[in-house]
Amino acid sequence: MFLLGENTEPDGAANAPSKDLEALRARVATLNARYRHHGATAVLEGALNDPEAGRIAMVSSFGAESVALLHLVAMVDRKVPVLFIDTRLLFAETLAYQQEVAERLRLENVQVLRTDEETLQKRDPYGALRMGDTDACCALRKTLPLEQALAGYDGWITGRKRYQSGTRAALEFFELEASTGRIKVNPLAHWGPEDVRAYMDENRLPRHPLVAQGYPSIGCAPCTSKVAPGEDPRSGRWRGQQKEECGIHFVNGRAVRQSA
Repeated sequence: MFLLGENTEPDGAANAPSKDLEALRARVATLNARYRHHGATAVLEGALNDPEAGRIAMVSSFGAESVALLHLVAMVDRKVPVLFIDTRLLFAETLAYQQEVAERLRLENVQVLRTDEETLQKRDPYGALRMGDTDACCALRKTLPLEQALAGYDGWITGRKRYQSGTRAALEFFELEASTGRIKVNPLAHWGPEDVRAYMDENRLPRHPLVAQGYPSIGCAPCTSKVAPGEDPRSGRWRGQQKEECGIHFVNGRAVRQSA
């Protein structure tokens, strides 16, 4: 487990300006050309073994659909670092599910990331920051610990898919984060919701218990609500706020949550 404070500066932010972005863009283009017509498993194998990709970790929320990609990763290499951010505001069901899935898939390198208690007490002493500024709460509890954890990695694996939002409609298997010089790997970019369900059924993978209770997209407990039939699956996330993208992205070397 990593407890990270507010004075830590991610190596990626410091080193990004010195990286040869043109060379990095060429590497990403090479990877996309090399694996363009391959499936998710081949993309994962390429990301973890192709010298063009470098050193890769996986970032997982252990949410509603996470188990599909986690299973694929486990089939390729159970020793892959899996970074799980515990914001201390997650559903109890998510914490239990994380342990269940890690044991079931025999993942050998799950790293639980948390912002340290001293920093939380300084910046959110009453746990009420989320009520006035959800972006600041996300930055404190989620992006801050991830920044340092990703230092030293050349890229990270995500579960993002094209169907999830308009901003992801042209998602490639490999992307470049120009501000950090890291490569983002999206093995499931071309999967639809039916593909995820079929894969989970075929491999008898455990479901997150909150999905059956009306939570098709699961984040922190205070900011996640049930979704009614016919609503967009992501409408329960930050309901009533202008937030569309729940993934973590880097701008000017800092991890941020992209708003709509």
